[in-house]
Amino acid sequence: MPNTDVKKSLPYELAKRLFDIIASIILLIIFFPIILVVAILIKLDSPGPVFADTPERVGNKGELFKMYKFRSMIQNAHQLLREDPQFSTLYSDYKTGSYKLKEDPRITKVGSFLRKHSLDEVPQFINVLFGDMSLVGPRAYYPDELRDQQKKYPNTKEAVKIVLSVRPGITGYWQVNGRSQINFDKRIEMDATYVRKRSMIYDLYIILQTPWAMISGKGAL
Repeated sequence: MPNTDVKKSLPYELAKRLFDIIASIILLIIFFPIILVVAILIKLDSPGPVFADTPERVGNKGELFKMYKFRSMIQNAHQLLREDPQFSTLYSDYKTGSYKLKEDPRITKVGSFLRKHSLDEVPQFINVLFGDMSLVGPRAYYPDELRDQQKKYPNTKEAVKIVLSVRPGITGYWQVNGRSQINFDKRIEMDATYVRKRSMIYDLYIILQTPWAMISGKGAL
């Protein structure tokens, strides 16, 4: 997918990447006990793998990558939604609702708690360490989500190009300011605004807001 670079200084880019590497290693160590507990709970709650079997996401420069997330839904949830006739109405609601569902029968009991408090996102520290993602950045979108939502909101095409010029983030401006309550057109513009304004101070400001967003679960689906 095409992207529009919003240039930042080399020192900022190097500092951000170094911060991502150091912070992701530290956070993986800190969260290791939680990772073990969550993995056990997922296996006890429903059949299937510990990690979600989700489609690839669109990353920096439009390149696709595998995002690591704890499984919060039934096994093969994404494939079932798109291919199983019994989910056709749900899939229509999913696309109409900016690729979010307020009531999703595929979510497990443990998964509901994980999603509310963003604990399903913890494995993404691995993506940050590998360089697929950053701690702070835009949302990592699905390819079909970007394609379909740009048809619905044609005025978002330039914002999408700007968003795809950087690594997506575990947290970001829209994630701590509404999360799933915000439709695609406003969400992608918030992401583009972050790309234009990004700096180490701005990243730290967003990181400091993230724990409360996780604890409160406000806007989560």
